[in-house]
Amino acid sequence: MLATISCRLSSLLCKNGVQNETLISILARCSSLPQLKQIHALVITLCLPQVDTFVSKIESFSQSVNSNCIDYCYRVLLRLSNPAPTFAWNAVVRSYSATKSPSRALSAFVQMLRAGVPPDHLTYPFLFKASSRLFELKLGVSVHARTTKTGYDSDRYIANSMVHMYASCKDIVRARMVFDEIPVKNLVSWNSMVDGYAKCGDMVLARQVFDLMHERDVVSWSSLIDGYVKAGGFKEAMVMFEKMQEVAETKANEVTMVSVLSACAHLGELEKGRAIHDYITHNFLPKTLVLQTSLVDMYAKCGAIEEALKVFREFPVEKTDVLIWNAMIGGLSTHGLLEEGLHLFAEMQKAGIKPDEITYLCLLSACAHRGLVNEAWYFFDCLEKHGMAAKSEHYACLVDMLARAGQVAEAYEFLGRMPVEPTPSMLGALFNGCLNHKRLDLAELIGRKLIEMQPDNDGRYVGLANVYAEVRRWDECRDTRGAMERKGVKKTTGYSLVV
Repeated sequence: MLATISCRLSSLLCKNGVQNETLISILARCSSLPQLKQIHALVITLCLPQVDTFVSKIESFSQSVNSNCIDYCYRVLLRLSNPAPTFAWNAVVRSYSATKSPSRALSAFVQMLRAGVPPDHLTYPFLFKASSRLFELKLGVSVHARTTKTGYDSDRYIANSMVHMYASCKDIVRARMVFDEIPVKNLVSWNSMVDGYAKCGDMVLARQVFDLMHERDVVSWSSLIDGYVKAGGFKEAMVMFEKMQEVAETKANEVTMVSVLSACAHLGELEKGRAIHDYITHNFLPKTLVLQTSLVDMYAKCGAIEEALKVFREFPVEKTDVLIWNAMIGGLSTHGLLEEGLHLFAEMQKAGIKPDEITYLCLLSACAHRGLVNEAWYFFDCLEKHGMAAKSEHYACLVDMLARAGQVAEAYEFLGRMPVEPTPSMLGALFNGCLNHKRLDLAELIGRKLIEMQPDNDGRYVGLANVYAEVRRWDECRDTRGAMERKGVKKTTGYSLVV
């Protein structure tokens, strides 16, 4: 195909001379980057002018999701003898803003200015998008300053992008200032403010803005529901979803469903989770990997392991990723089904899915609860073996496992070797292990350390006092209780609850 195009172009050029019509006709048939490169090589070799039609083709290829296409098109723009028009640079900036390296959109913008090409109202929204994806507030402020200098800050489309950028970077004060200055607000403006307050965890203001909206769409509802979930307001999220079903004209989408399923998982609301699953099926929502992962996670956390496995098996193995495997392995491990979790782990590796830190954390946690010391050490060593760094949670699992197994001296020594500082939860697990296995000398050392770390925690004083009482060191027991009273730490009253 490439050879045919090359020969065709050469013969036409030789026969008819250098004519833009020939170039245009050949470019119209170009459908891949290799073909474009070959045409470009001929254009350069034959010293043809790189006309607007060629630049337009470059612009269309720059919109590809393929980063190689974008990079090639960007390099072409940099090497043109005459600066490319604004629309071509906008295409590159837009494409880079959506890639895994959004910083390149800002680099392209700088080159655009150096080439003397003036930005227009379509340039800036993608610069704000790149800044928000990078969470780079300083860059966003710089772009904002330039829009003010050039008079584009009054453009509603740009203003909406600014609100979204400030909200994403959690500068909600400036987001609100820009929002308030927009003379005629549309749905995008309002949605950006709701989403901004929700991302910053201020659900009171997010709800106030939401309630003031005269018009709402699925983005409005989804932003509020997701905000409640991230803020821990799982019941509020469920209430809003039920209200959405009653009054909203638009149906929920994948984003809404993922948030609602997360709320069901945290609340342990299995029946509501099943109802959400039915909603997805009856409304023909696409069963994407993200949605299937959320369903697996919900069923697993609600204890419905068989249903979780059924959803997991429905998705083609070749299209899975590590997240859905982690959700399933974690669910099996949490419910004591370690053997099944290990079988699934082996299946995961056979399928070519590379485990990550969360995978090993799930397996470590299961081994700790089952007292499988050797297996836990094996999975812990796998982290370093496969180029991953153990995190605080991995160390905590090992300390907990050693403490449960009665290897409290080894656990204490391990704490001293860790590259991270021991957390109160790690020391607390070891303290309990020392009490259970009657290593009261070590329990005393850890108990003192816990009081230093958490001087306002009544349980730490009570725990150390109980150690002294166990070995009949009554003076130290009284001193510990007295220290607690002098510091004004109140003992939490115990109570029973029947539900």
